[in-house]
Amino acid sequence: MLEIIDIEGRSAAEIADSLRTLIERGALRPGDALPPVRALAEQLGVNRNTAVSAYRQLTSAGVVVTLGRGGTRVAGAAAVAQEGFAADTALRDLGTGNPDASFIPDPSGVLASIARRPVLYGEPVIDPDLERSALTWMGGDLPEGTPLRLTVTSGAADAVERLLAQALTRDDAVALEDPCFLTSIHTVRVAGYRPVPVPVDDEGMTVEGLRAALDQGVRAVICTPRAQNPTGASLTAGRAAALREVLAEHPYVLVIEDDHYSLLSQQPHHTLISAEHRRWALVRSVSKFLGPDMCLAVTASDPETADRLAMRLTPGTTWVSHLLQRLVHALATDPEVAAGIRAAGEHYAARNAAFSALLTAEGLPTRAGDGLNVWVPLGAPARAVSEQLMRRGWLVRPGDEFALGDHGASERLRLTVHELDDAEQQRLAADLAASVRAVRERSAMIDR
Repeated sequence: MLEIIDIEGRSAAEIADSLRTLIERGALRPGDALPPVRALAEQLGVNRNTAVSAYRQLTSAGVVVTLGRGGTRVAGAAAVAQEGFAADTALRDLGTGNPDASFIPDPSGVLASIARRPVLYGEPVIDPDLERSALTWMGGDLPEGTPLRLTVTSGAADAVERLLAQALTRDDAVALEDPCFLTSIHTVRVAGYRPVPVPVDDEGMTVEGLRAALDQGVRAVICTPRAQNPTGASLTAGRAAALREVLAEHPYVLVIEDDHYSLLSQQPHHTLISAEHRRWALVRSVSKFLGPDMCLAVTASDPETADRLAMRLTPGTTWVSHLLQRLVHALATDPEVAAGIRAAGEHYAARNAAFSALLTAEGLPTRAGDGLNVWVPLGAPARAVSEQLMRRGWLVRPGDEFALGDHGASERLRLTVHELDDAEQQRLAADLAASVRAVRERSAMIDR
């Protein structure tokens, strides 16, 4: 612990500045404990509330974290797993979460047609053609008569980050699905919000979990209505209705639906958003079917949220490139591309179903959900199973990377298997079953 004598100041601002200087100079490092409030106040000869205020300023700025009985410590950057290919591996990577590149449409055929006159400052930020088609695309899945406005952002993660920023302050509570999409975990943690886990089952976010999160005072809820990542769960009509009933008592809690899979999904869209809810946003990106590098998402939201979201865009780039918007519109409305998107969705579903059937036959009953991945129950620690699979040439992603609480994710794997052919899927299923048996046998020997 730092010697109290090194800290100076008489006001809360002076004490906070003194501590920030010590942290910036390396005298205090991430994880180091700060002096107890009472001891600091006595040493500096200030009121206890002054010391409390200094620590609160540092907490709000994300410089320190308060751990209850664990005291106050210097904050550090928490490592969060990221989606995508693993660097520098010779193993077959099944943890990418990527779409199949062969199903990403070639944009070269429409590029020439979108190069119209340049767009200048002060013009509408949404391309008119994209806006017209997006109003139909988004509005058709919301309650009839719901007033909405559209915003275009640089992908779904950008939309979610800005939606949270316009509504929350540091340490506000956010309800997240558990297990959860890695980018959502990263967004919430980096911004200093407090994640509140809501368990997910085969029908999506659970009613009791959402009710408990609302009782804890969450100010925002992020929900994936279909193809939940990593579980593949999609909201059923009954579950969505029950969740809307719970949310009816909290009309000003911001509800964000991240419908990332949208056009690829094999399931209907059932929304959490009711006509009476006051703060809401439906986000749909194009990255899963037009390619991750397209970096565009359309957000439909209530008018007040749309205004605030627009304000969050003004300090930097005020619009997404109109060339990109035109490209997205041209591709999404092309009949041949649309047919390819439908074929891609059917392909992912068929490959995931085939692999799940192989695992079930191997004694690992697995349900094929919607989406790009398969969420595999092991009945054994996933980390140990993943080590066994590495010896057999496979790189996989253990479920605890997606976990916020203890809801069984530590005995799950998330596998991206849609690019494997039949023989490769059969070999993986056999290797996975053998790996699980090896882990269980080792555990049994230790317990003897």
